[in-house]
Amino acid sequence: MQSPARTLLADVLRSLPAEGTEDPGPAVLQALRAAPAKVVVLDDDPTGTQTVHGIPVLTEGSADSLRSELENDLPAFYVLTNSRSLPLPEARALNAEIGRNLKEAAARAGRRFAVVSRSDSTLRGHFPGEVEALAEAVGGGFDAWLLIPFFQEGGRYTVGDTHYVADGPALVPAGETEFARDAVFGYRSSDLREWVAEKTGGRVPASAVASVSIEDLRRGGPGRVAEKLASLSGGRVCVVNAASRRDLELFTAGLLVAEARGKRFLYRTAASFVPVRAGIPARPLLDPREVAGPGGEGGLTVVGSYVPKTTAQLEGLLGRPGIAAVEIDVARLLSEAGRSNAVARAAKGVDAALRRGEDAVVFTSRRLVTGADDASNLSIGRRVSDGLVDVVRAVEARPRYLLAKGGITSSDVATRGLGVRRAMILGQILPGVPVWKLGPETRHPGLSYIVFPGNVGGPGALAEVTAALRGPRC
Repeated sequence: MQSPARTLLADVLRSLPAEGTEDPGPAVLQALRAAPAKVVVLDDDPTGTQTVHGIPVLTEGSADSLRSELENDLPAFYVLTNSRSLPLPEARALNAEIGRNLKEAAARAGRRFAVVSRSDSTLRGHFPGEVEALAEAVGGGFDAWLLIPFFQEGGRYTVGDTHYVADGPALVPAGETEFARDAVFGYRSSDLREWVAEKTGGRVPASAVASVSIEDLRRGGPGRVAEKLASLSGGRVCVVNAASRRDLELFTAGLLVAEARGKRFLYRTAASFVPVRAGIPARPLLDPREVAGPGGEGGLTVVGSYVPKTTAQLEGLLGRPGIAAVEIDVARLLSEAGRSNAVARAAKGVDAALRRGEDAVVFTSRRLVTGADDASNLSIGRRVSDGLVDVVRAVEARPRYLLAKGGITSSDVATRGLGVRRAMILGQILPGVPVWKLGPETRHPGLSYIVFPGNVGGPGALAEVTAALRGPRC
């Protein structure tokens, strides 16, 4: 395979127009106060909470739950759909159901809302299918869908309509990364206009996709953004370029002007856009003492993600002292005869390690098992995730914290392993790695739950987090 093209991030940033000295943040906050609307984020896996704090995440989207969140004073909330783990028909149906419930709840609460369909910054997910279903369910009539995959915390940049993934100091076009070879959501195009054409099967040609450039943002400012957005209608797709949070703030300032003038947009974005659109200020990373308090038990890490980045991080973690490794053979999880035995043995090993004060790591064997098509690959992933959930449910000891690595894994462990219905997002322990505080309905009320995306962090990231969380022990 040909090596991917690489460009130095520093060179790309130097080639862009200067950001300017005027801070657009106050204009964004003023516009939000003038026309308040709750930001509702439908998240296709729980890692999208990786840029916010002080707001809740729901694991179900009933009209009553949505109304309760719409009526409180918090600026935003998340609804976890985990739709990236579902076949497209189920993902469409779930987005449609939540969209209808949201429309009903907003009417009952008398509240305005803005909808974010949050998905992967490396472009994996059900596009355009679930966005179409959501748009129709909340009433349709959108002038455009805004495509914003910029995610600075994870090293994702969009420049010249091309989306890039950082690899150390270099940028690699997204279509040339490991993520583009995903067994279910693979793609070829790095140019987002061409990516839209690819994902829509040519129904939306690249020439029909609009774009807001970094030059528009940095030279034209919010006025130029509002002008370009005012020209959109009929549900067009518009790519938004960005290389910094300031770019998102400039864009959002213009977006709010356009919306105040009557334009309607649905947002398909990565995580960085949400705090800007909701007016949530940045906060420092969490201190380990805010995550894992004193206690004699060990922490529990559950690893299901198969991306190479996760495997490298797992190897770095297992090489540290005080780690009890509990490997589960995927072939056994997929076998009716061996499944229950594998789960019981793993849970017993975890319980023993936690009670000895060791940090236990449950992980699936690293050989990727694939099926004949997308549906079978999703089914295999579901079976493996079900096995990890069964292990978590069978563990009797309460860990000092629980870390789940990978989007599908962390969603399933939260909802089915721990019984989460509503959790509060505390903040991030590393850039792009959120921490939730579990609610009273869960197996472990008040436990810190670390949602570690499969595609975030360097080779030592998992080891770094677990080492930091061992520090406060007493």
